[in-house]
Amino acid sequence: MMLTSPCKRLGRFVRACLVGTAFVAAATNAFAQQKLVLGAKNFTEQYVLAEVTAQYLRSRGYAVEVRSGLGSTLMRSALENGQFDLVWDYTGTAALVYDKLQEKLSPEAMYERVKALDAPRGLVWLDASPLNDTYALGVPGRFAQERGITTVSQLAQTLKSDPDATRYVFGMDAEFANRPDGLKPLLATYDMSFRRSQMKQMDPGLVYTALHNNQLKIGLVYTTDGRVKGFGIVPLEDDKHFFPPYNATPVVRKEALEHNPGLAAQLNALSAALNNDVMQDMNKAVDLDGKSAREVAAQFLRTHPLP
Repeated sequence: MMLTSPCKRLGRFVRACLVGTAFVAAATNAFAQQKLVLGAKNFTEQYVLAEVTAQYLRSRGYAVEVRSGLGSTLMRSALENGQFDLVWDYTGTAALVYDKLQEKLSPEAMYERVKALDAPRGLVWLDASPLNDTYALGVPGRFAQERGITTVSQLAQTLKSDPDATRYVFGMDAEFANRPDGLKPLLATYDMSFRRSQMKQMDPGLVYTALHNNQLKIGLVYTTDGRVKGFGIVPLEDDKHFFPPYNATPVVRKEALEHNPGLAAQLNALSAALNNDVMQDMNKAVDLDGKSAREVAAQFLRTHPLP
């Protein structure tokens, strides 16, 4: 029998170690280059947020695949099932739609509640942005200026004191008009009343046009919709906090954060750079100025340096 020398055995051991190390390094590198799948909903703001996030992360070396055009529940299901790694979602949507919470909560309390409820599900809510895409009562800019109205309480007082108030028309979508947490409790909270003839149910998009054309004095709008700024609509301050907060927040699967140590800090920096004015401008650029979400995202990233 031929005996293998100690040197040869050592050489084989070293080569085996080198091969093993190379295999581990290759596997680690392959995982690091694995795509992050970013989900998004089916409206302008979500398309823009997805494009901003994808361009930003790609510029930092990540491979990102975007899958957009989904409703809230479908996007959420895909995130929970591991089909998506990250999404932008809203605190109010999580609280009311996913978790079925009933109580009124401050923006901070709502964020902490949905964050805590999602932690056992392996979903991490990073820093909430100042961007709050909630409902508001909007009025034409000229009307707001003439009456000195900036809050819903001031509007309620105007309805009581203005002899022409019986001719004010309030436009809203059918869902809000008929929801148990919609029109009726809003009117009760602010002690407002309208005749049936003064309340008009209409397509949500037409509300903005009707306010712009002075066909409505009051309309239910979204605070970050680009048409608010483009059409000179004033969203009144909800000074009694009737509408729930909808702060946009990056929500990421825990595994994705564990395998990408810098991802949380980068997404938090992006979240901090977003607010209602910034989002209104980007939504307006897409909806009214005819720019693509890709163009708008690139412009945002040029003017907002991020780490």
